Order: sequence, then structure tokens, then C-alpha cells
Amino acid sequence: MELFSPAFWLALLNVVFIDLILAGDNAIVIGLAARNLHPSVQKRAILYGTGGALLIRIVATVIVLWLLKVPWLLLVGGLLLIWIAYKLLADQGEEHSDIKAGSSLWVAVRTIVIADAAMGLDNVIAVAGAAQQHLVLVILGLLISVPIIVWGSTLFIKLINHFPWIIYLGAIVLGYTASNMITEEHRLVPFFTEHPALRILFIVLVTGGVVFAGYRKRASSNKPGGERQHSYS
Repeated sequence: MELFSPAFWLALLNVVFIDLILAGDNAIVIGLAARNLHPSVQKRAILYGTGGALLIRIVATVIVLWLLKVPWLLLVGGLLLIWIAYKLLADQGEEHSDIKAGSSLWVAVRTIVIADAAMGLDNVIAVAGAAQQHLVLVILGLLISVPIIVWGSTLFIKLINHFPWIIYLGAIVLGYTASNMITEEHRLVPFFTEHPALRILFIVLVTGGVVFAGYRKRASSNKPGGERQHSYS
């Protein structure tokens, strides 16, 4: 992929969208960790905490990019991403009651960084896959999406609440990214190169299967006696 080519910009848009669609929990953590601070201190806590989380995420994603070059790990990463795409639709979420509000600036910053690192595995795997192992894409994508998460997280979460189809679009993008990762596994490339129709069929089946399974799970959870539907508000 050539730098700043149409394919590059399309992949960058994909990276940013995936990071935003998976950012609901991260935005909640930021809000909970800084909720007890004075408004003037809250802004610094969010800024410093998110900056630290961004650095950790870049390093973690670079490590994952390197690991994906190991034989069969593209396949493993793709399978993990399929599970993440399914959970995006099916997971009813948690209340994050274990996230304690910081009593001071640096306590809140530490909470944000640690919690984001613990919860950021899905983002790291998804971004690494969407970036097609391109380091510049990873860094640019995170630099663009993280400020949006910080300053526009509430708006984006409300947008998802008002337009639920965005979640399904996110699951489709993740499903495509996951299945594409699997077909690019070095040991499987010769097979899919020889049978391009099977590659397309595999990507369609995986993406469609993720959306269908997630939809069924959400539908069953919304029935009387089912689990409470996840809310991003």
C-alpha cells in the first residue's frame, strides 16, 4: 500500500471508524475516573490520562503488528476479532462499578491509564487488523481517533443511541476485517489466491454470520425474561 494513496486513505478511515465504534467503554471509564474532580482539574486528568493511554495503545499495537508476522497469528488474530465483532452486538455490557472515581488529579490519571490498558485489547487487535500491518496507519489512526474519543465521546455515544444501525455497520466492518486477516495468513494465502471465489465467499459468510449471530443474541435478550440490553448512555 503506497503512502497517501486512495487505498491508504480508505484504510485510515477504516482504522478511525473501528476505534470510535469500540470506544464506548473507554469513554465511560474516562468519565467515571474523573467524575469527582473539580471541573478545572477534570480537563487535565482527562488530557493526561488519555495521553498516557494513547502511548500505551500505540506501543501495544506496534507489538501486535510485529506478532502478526509470526506464522498462524494472523489466523488467531482474525478469530479473536470475529469474537470481538460478535460481542459488539451481543454483549449487554457491564456497569463498570469497579471503576473508582479519582480523589486527586494523578489518581484519576492512573485509573484512566490502567483501565484503558486493561480494556483496550479489542481496540488494539482491531486496529492492527484494519491497518493491514501498516505502522503509519496505526499511529495516524490513533492520533485522529483518540482526541475524538476524549472531546466527542458523549456526542458519539448519543449518536449510536439514536442510530443503532451504526453498531451493525461497525460489526460488518469488524467482520470484514477479521475475515480478511484470516485470508491473508501467510500459510493460507496460496489457497485463497488459487481460489479467489472461495475467498470472497468466506469473507461474506463470516461477516454475515457475525451480524446474524449478534442480532439473534440482541433479539433474545430483549424478550421478556431476557438480559437487559446494553446502553451506551
